[in-house]
Amino acid sequence: MAYEFDHVHIKSTDPGKTAEWYVKAFNFKILSDATRMWGDRFIRCETVNGTIINISGSRTNEKMGGGDASAHYGIEHFGIKVDDMDAEIKRLIGLGAKVMEGPIDVPNNGPRIAFIMAPEDVRIELMQYRNK
Repeated sequence: MAYEFDHVHIKSTDPGKTAEWYVKAFNFKILSDATRMWGDRFIRCETVNGTIINISGSRTNEKMGGGDASAHYGIEHFGIKVDDMDAEIKRLIGLGAKVMEGPIDVPNNGPRIAFIMAPEDVRIELMQYRNK
């Protein structure tokens, strides 16, 4: 299986202000800006070379922590595309990862997602896209 880097997600107390800073500082392009079903403002950006950077606030009633594998401000996680969520979770648990959340089927033909804690308390989102 080929693994691909998917995105970086930055949590912010003010997603709009943070996104605009990245637009000015590094010429990010804002692709979308919406409030998601979880209540957070979610701004999807793209770097000049096509890397996706998501910037969002906290979800409704989400308590933000410091730098660890829980949800927190700053660089919160990076995402990896997988072909088979269940098989990958099993394989990664075998390598010492812990499931933090999910799998979750995102509505409206969204991806199936899960969050794991990797070594050094790194938060990684696994993303299995649906066949269209």
